[in-house]
Amino acid sequence: MAEHTYRVLVRGRFADLTADQRASLQERLKGFDFLRDAGFSDEGALTYDEKLDFFSYRVVLTAAEKPDEAGLRRASAALDALGVDFQGLKAKVTDMDEMKINRPKRLG
Repeated sequence: MAEHTYRVLVRGRFADLTADQRASLQERLKGFDFLRDAGFSDEGALTYDEKLDFFSYRVVLTAAEKPDEAGLRRASAALDALGVDFQGLKAKVTDMDEMKINRPKRLG
Protein backbone atom coordinates (compact mmCIF):
# COMPACT_ATOMS: atom_id res chain seq x y z
CA MET A 1 0.00 0.00 0.00
CA ALA A 2 1.37 3.42 -0.95
CA GLU A 3 2.01 6.04 1.70
CA HIS A 4 -0.45 8.91 1.86
CA THR A 5 -0.48 12.17 3.76
CA TYR A 6 -3.29 12.45 6.29
CA ARG A 7 -4.67 15.20 8.46
CA VAL A 8 -5.89 13.65 11.68
CA LEU A 9 -8.18 15.56 14.04
CA VAL A 10 -8.56 13.94 17.45
CA ARG A 11 -11.21 15.26 19.81
CA GLY A 12 -11.80 14.40 23.42
CA ARG A 13 -12.66 15.68 26.84
CA PHE A 14 -10.58 16.44 29.91
CA ALA A 15 -11.47 14.26 32.91
CA ASP A 16 -11.15 14.88 36.64
CA LEU A 17 -8.74 17.83 36.47
CA THR A 18 -7.22 18.90 39.78
CA ALA A 19 -6.80 22.56 40.70
CA ASP A 20 -3.07 22.34 39.89
CA GLN A 21 -3.76 20.77 36.48
CA ARG A 22 -6.32 23.49 35.71
CA ALA A 23 -3.82 26.19 36.68
CA SER A 24 -1.12 24.60 34.51
CA LEU A 25 -3.43 24.36 31.48
CA GLN A 26 -4.61 27.96 31.99
CA GLU A 27 -0.98 29.09 32.12
CA ARG A 28 -0.27 27.39 28.75
CA LEU A 29 -3.15 29.38 27.22
CA LYS A 30 -1.51 32.74 27.99
CA GLY A 31 1.09 32.49 25.21
CA PHE A 32 -1.11 30.59 22.78
CA ASP A 33 -2.05 32.21 19.46
CA PHE A 34 -4.80 30.15 17.86
CA LEU A 35 -4.11 31.40 14.32
CA ARG A 36 -0.39 30.68 14.55
CA ASP A 37 -0.24 27.62 16.82
CA ALA A 38 -3.43 25.62 16.20
CA GLY A 39 -2.99 24.38 12.66
CA PHE A 40 -2.20 20.91 11.43
CA SER A 41 1.52 20.18 11.72
CA ASP A 42 3.95 17.27 11.79
CA GLU A 43 4.60 17.93 15.48
CA GLY A 44 0.91 18.06 16.38
CA ALA A 45 -1.04 20.85 18.08
CA LEU A 46 -3.19 20.51 21.19
CA THR A 47 -5.91 23.15 21.48
CA TYR A 48 -8.51 23.91 24.14
CA ASP A 49 -10.26 26.94 25.59
CA GLU A 50 -10.41 28.47 29.06
CA LYS A 51 -13.38 26.28 30.05
CA LEU A 52 -11.03 23.26 30.08
CA ASP A 53 -13.75 20.88 29.04
CA PHE A 54 -13.08 19.70 25.46
CA PHE A 55 -9.84 19.67 23.48
CA SER A 56 -8.64 18.84 20.00
CA TYR A 57 -5.32 17.61 18.68
CA ARG A 58 -4.34 18.23 15.06
CA VAL A 59 -1.50 16.40 13.35
CA VAL A 60 -0.24 15.63 9.84
CA LEU A 61 0.87 12.04 9.35
CA THR A 62 2.44 10.19 6.47
CA ALA A 63 1.57 6.53 6.79
CA ALA A 64 0.80 3.41 4.84
CA GLU A 65 -2.17 2.38 6.98
CA LYS A 66 -4.21 3.14 10.13
CA PRO A 67 -3.58 6.88 10.52
CA ASP A 68 -6.50 7.09 12.96
CA GLU A 69 -4.72 4.80 15.43
CA ALA A 70 -1.46 6.71 15.02
CA GLY A 71 -3.27 10.00 15.62
CA LEU A 72 -4.92 8.63 18.77
CA ARG A 73 -1.52 7.46 20.06
CA ARG A 74 0.06 10.85 19.39
CA ALA A 75 -2.80 12.70 21.10
CA SER A 76 -2.61 10.37 24.11
CA ALA A 77 1.13 10.94 24.38
CA ALA A 78 0.71 14.74 24.24
CA LEU A 79 -1.92 14.64 26.98
CA ASP A 80 0.13 12.23 29.10
CA ALA A 81 3.09 14.64 28.80
CA LEU A 82 0.87 17.32 30.35
CA GLY A 83 -0.10 14.92 33.13
CA VAL A 84 -3.86 15.21 32.60
CA ASP A 85 -6.61 12.62 32.36
CA PHE A 86 -8.92 12.47 29.36
CA GLN A 87 -11.80 10.48 27.94
CA GLY A 88 -13.73 9.89 24.75
CA LEU A 89 -10.96 10.22 22.15
CA LYS A 90 -12.27 10.10 18.59
CA ALA A 91 -10.24 10.56 15.43
CA LYS A 92 -11.34 11.98 12.10
CA VAL A 93 -8.99 11.36 9.17
CA THR A 94 -8.71 13.25 5.89
CA ASP A 95 -6.58 11.74 3.14
CA MET A 96 -4.91 14.76 1.54
CA ASP A 97 -3.83 12.74 -1.52
CA GLU A 98 -7.44 11.82 -2.30
CA MET A 99 -8.90 15.30 -1.93
CA LYS A 100 -10.43 16.84 -4.99
CA ILE A 101 -9.49 20.45 -5.56
CA ASN A 102 -12.18 22.53 -7.20
CA ARG A 103 -10.54 25.17 -9.34
CA PRO A 104 -12.56 28.27 -10.16
CA LYS A 105 -13.97 28.33 -13.66
CA ARG A 106 -12.70 31.03 -15.93
CA LEU A 107 -15.23 33.58 -17.05
CA GLY A 108 -15.58 34.57 -20.50
